[in-house]
Amino acid sequence: MKKIIQLFLLVFAVSYLSAQEFEISTLRIGPYKIFMKNDEADQFGTKLKQSNYELKNAVKYNGETILIATTQDYDDQGKETSKMVIQGLSTKSKKFKTKSGIGIGSTKDDVINAYKNYPSYSVYPSYDDKGNKQNNSSNFVLNDLDAGTTLTFTIVNNIVTEMQVFINEGC
Repeated sequence: MKKIIQLFLLVFAVSYLSAQEFEISTLRIGPYKIFMKNDEADQFGTKLKQSNYELKNAVKYNGETILIATTQDYDDQGKETSKMVIQGLSTKSKKFKTKSGIGIGSTKDDVINAYKNYPSYSVYPSYDDKGNKQNNSSNFVLNDLDAGTTLTFTIVNNIVTEMQVFINEGC
């Protein structure tokens, strides 16, 4: 009986830790967090370079790709530091899920049902690079007003195809 309880606890602990590895929220994708400085991110084995708001740092995390945007970090007096800070994250990996179970492959209805009572959300149509509205694509955006971030679900043909976490600059 004692061995069964130990086995159960081990399985529970492993499943709990593995679930956290692939968590996405309004602040993170996996271990990478918004506002994380580059030297903190370096511990995961990838050197980040400055990308000026563009998702140009492609990193592998447990075999899955995360795109990272960085920008210059500033101190309390508004002066540049020698560090960069993560300002955006994106993934198309099916492994990452929110605590509500939403991820790549979830339906538009799944997203709406999971977040219809969220304090602040928006839905926008998608546009291509030329500014043309895409009739089969939209963005469902959770606004985390306390953290100053957004979690965006890109939905194409009623299926989530990408998830992005960004600093909300109030634009």
